[in-house]
Amino acid sequence: MSYSNEFIHPKDQIVDIMRRIYGYGMTTTSGGNLSILDSEGNIWISPGGVDKGSLTRDDIIRIKPDGTIEGRHKPSSEYPFHRALYRMRPDVKAILHAHPPALVSFSVAGKIPDTSIYPAAKNVCGTVGYAPYEIPGSEALGESVAAAFAAGHSTILLENHGACTAGATLLQAFQRFETLDFCARLINNAIRLGKPYSLSETDIEFHGLDRNAEFRPFDISSRSSKEIELRTQMVQLIHRAYRQRLFNSTEGSFAVRLDEDSFLVSPYGIDRGNLMADDMVLVRGMRYESGKNLSKAAWFFKAIFDAQPDLKSVIIAHPPYLMGYAVSHEKFDPRVIPESYIMLREVPVFPYGEHLRNVKEVAKIISTRYPVCMLENDAVISVGRSLIESFDRLEVAEYSAKATISAAALGGMKPISKEQVADLVKAFNLIP
Repeated sequence: MSYSNEFIHPKDQIVDIMRRIYGYGMTTTSGGNLSILDSEGNIWISPGGVDKGSLTRDDIIRIKPDGTIEGRHKPSSEYPFHRALYRMRPDVKAILHAHPPALVSFSVAGKIPDTSIYPAAKNVCGTVGYAPYEIPGSEALGESVAAAFAAGHSTILLENHGACTAGATLLQAFQRFETLDFCARLINNAIRLGKPYSLSETDIEFHGLDRNAEFRPFDISSRSSKEIELRTQMVQLIHRAYRQRLFNSTEGSFAVRLDEDSFLVSPYGIDRGNLMADDMVLVRGMRYESGKNLSKAAWFFKAIFDAQPDLKSVIIAHPPYLMGYAVSHEKFDPRVIPESYIMLREVPVFPYGEHLRNVKEVAKIISTRYPVCMLENDAVISVGRSLIESFDRLEVAEYSAKATISAAALGGMKPISKEQVADLVKAFNLIP
């Protein structure tokens, strides 16, 4: 479901996004509110006092331009600030407000999450504003929120209340909300390890440079059964990665080798929660399928496949616990349980931007011997001889990172010893 699509009704958009934020624990049964301003001036808004975990399209309220309310429930009690924001910002067509725990932790601490901790966040969220506390549902809260948005922000934190985002579409508002929440969770994890490091504007700009300039589009006359099957497998695992929050709606990429010179890659700029098999992009040599959104990391995937003929699959992901290590620059020790070491081995860490400056050298290291690697302040790379193997490794790595961060409160992790590692290498015939 694409929320920029003019044929998807506002009711259905609101229900689907509410399903996501409730399913992700970003709101409670009674909390959170979403709205859309349509082209005729109607405001479609979620109801107040209705279970957000079982919301249906029939629960959504329509408020006409003359103030007439249609629907079987009352509109959200936060309607005043939605209305105030639409009046203040003609560019805003959708609003999202909820109370995810990580963002509430910043809200009650009076701090704003730093969106410079990984490259895409600042571009998605923009500048983040702050609205002083007012009584929920009051006109005063509407004025406080509207004033923060009037300053040019589209993402704001509400003092002792939560967060609110706005956008030209509900998907854009959700992506800002989701990304800010991800930053908050990532920072909270990093603080438990040490301290988070931020990127400079120059770092972020360098990351955003187009490195796909040599790729050219081409037309496809036919597709093999293998390609069609792999497209289906990719979509299934991307959706799973999204549900498990190893990906978010804007970030996370898969690539799978078709043959010596070709691979499939997930597209750029399409919601990971709703990708379809025909969104995947075929890359053949330095050409890519015309009419598709080529992944911005296509050049990187190609470099890895060229350097590592044994690899069939590569994943670039942003799992929050591993990313806690990536932004704190602390070393992740995979010697957690035997399965962790067997699946992950050692986990190399590359300084920020190293893969952008020296891709051939980095691609030599990412291999079956070092199947999971971290890029500081950027991403986690997981590879394998199949899609499921690389995905399994990513899951194991994130679960292990979560365990090690949690162990800190118990006095810290006691890793498997060198002697025990040597026994594992021998018992499982691991590459020395």
